[in-house]
Amino acid sequence: MKKGLVILFVFFGMYATSQQDSLIYLDSNLIQLSGVVIDEESLDPMPYTTVFDRSIRRGVIADFYGFFSTPVYPGDTLYFSYFGYKTSTYVVPDTLTDNRYSIIHMLHKDTLNIPEVVVYPWPSREDFARAFVEMEPYDDALRRAQRELSGESLAFVAARLEGDASLAYGLTQQQNYTRLYTQGQLPANNLFNPYAWAKLIKDWKAGKLSKQ
Repeated sequence: MKKGLVILFVFFGMYATSQQDSLIYLDSNLIQLSGVVIDEESLDPMPYTTVFDRSIRRGVIADFYGFFSTPVYPGDTLYFSYFGYKTSTYVVPDTLTDNRYSIIHMLHKDTLNIPEVVVYPWPSREDFARAFVEMEPYDDALRRAQRELSGESLAFVAARLEGDASLAYGLTQQQNYTRLYTQGQLPANNLFNPYAWAKLIKDWKAGKLSKQ
C-alpha cells in the first residue's frame, strides 16, 4: 500500500513538473513592453493614451505621465489612440532577445480643415429683412446698459432689496462715526441744515417729490 502511494506521488510530481515546464515554454515568448507616449512637436507626455494590442485583443491606458506597460508577443501590432491625434501603430520586433523592451512613441496631431461656418440670428432672408426694417437703431447694448445703470433704476432696485450683513455693518459704522463726530455736543438736526433745505426745494421744483 505504501509503495503504491509513493509511486502515485512520484507520478503526480512528474506530471506537475511537466505542466509547469510547458507553461514556462508557452510564456517564454512574452515580452514586457513599457514606454512613454509623447507629442511629436512639444515632446509633452500624452496622459491616458489608449494602447490596444490588436493581436491578442487586449489593451491598457497610459497614466498621467504617458507611461504604459503591457505584455506582448513578438510581431504584435499595437494601436495608440488619443483624442485630437492620429491613431498610430507599432509592431513589436520579432528579433528581440530580452523579455523586456522600452520604447518612446510619438503621436501626430490630427489637423482638419473644415469650411467656414457663419451663424446668423435669423433663420431665413425674409426674417432678416423684417428684423432690419423693424429694428430700433438707437436701442443698442450701450444705451440699454446706461438706462439700467441710471440712478433711478438703481434706486428702484435697491428699494426692493432686503438688507444683508454688509449693509447692516456699513450702517452701524456710519452711526458710530456720527456719534464720535458729535460727541460732547447736541446731535446734528437736518431741520437746521441749509443744504438739506436747498436740496428739498430743488427736488420740489423738479417734481421729484410728486413722483414719490
